[in-house]
Amino acid sequence: MELIRGLHNLRPQHHGCVATIGNFDGVHLGHRHVLEQLADKARQFGCPSTVITFEPQPLEYFVGDAAPARLMRLRDKVSALQRNKVEQILSLRFNKTLADMPYQEFIERVLVKGLGVRYLVVGDDFRFGKGREGNFAHLVAAGKKHQFEVVHMPTFNIGTDAETGRVSSTRIRTALEAGQFKEAEKLLGHHYKMTGRVAHGEKLGRELGFPTANIHLHRKVTPLHGIYVVEVGCLQQQPVQGVASIGTRPVVKGKKVILEVFLFDFNQTIYGKYIEVSFLKKLRDELPFDSLDALKEQIAVDVEQAKYFFKKK
Repeated sequence: MELIRGLHNLRPQHHGCVATIGNFDGVHLGHRHVLEQLADKARQFGCPSTVITFEPQPLEYFVGDAAPARLMRLRDKVSALQRNKVEQILSLRFNKTLADMPYQEFIERVLVKGLGVRYLVVGDDFRFGKGREGNFAHLVAAGKKHQFEVVHMPTFNIGTDAETGRVSSTRIRTALEAGQFKEAEKLLGHHYKMTGRVAHGEKLGRELGFPTANIHLHRKVTPLHGIYVVEVGCLQQQPVQGVASIGTRPVVKGKKVILEVFLFDFNQTIYGKYIEVSFLKKLRDELPFDSLDALKEQIAVDVEQAKYFFKKK
């Protein structure tokens, strides 16, 4: 699988593909259904399957911190797409140049001259180009002119009610914000996860008797805030149980949102290690405390509740 960062990195060998366009945030079951369709067409046409995506996501560019919470960062998205048989990812930097690009130019530069698309899958409500003037009908017309087929992305439902059963990134965010991790797991096809390298922190957890692995989230907005029961992978054969906090640590007047994980029965030094944190249950919201002693007492309660969760599991 090849990650192509920007139009300027397109080469002649990238010309000729089947493609889809979108954020693919979460790479959920609905996305995977589309990617299976794309892989089938890639085999039929004898050319690579390609995902065209944007970094940052368009709404992050336009509204910043008011954008919907991101389910995964680019690195995790690339890994997930690779697992789903995507052979090329064209990641376009969403900046003023791209935002101001007329839809006709996007079609010509990206789809026709850049990638030489032979088959394209998009949502029938897909809008693109300056002022979001480009739409599905414009793509169909361009396909007839340049001899590529355009089809709409099928809706993927779980259950019989099309309205409530539709799988979407928005529905997953809603489930996560409500602490409905079983619902999110059903839509994703796996536990909701965050990944990252363990970084040095302020050693506050160690001072309190609960040393934590600290992960920088690398996203403008996170769908989770609070204290959670977790399992951590990539450290040993079996996942390590623990309790995690996502927040700004108001007791020390923190400003940046960070993920901190206290691992049970684990005392290895893991700075620089890449870990995968699966979220199983929300215990509580992040709370302000009058003192470090009060925080320490609450962490002890959180740990006991998390251990009880695993005991019952």
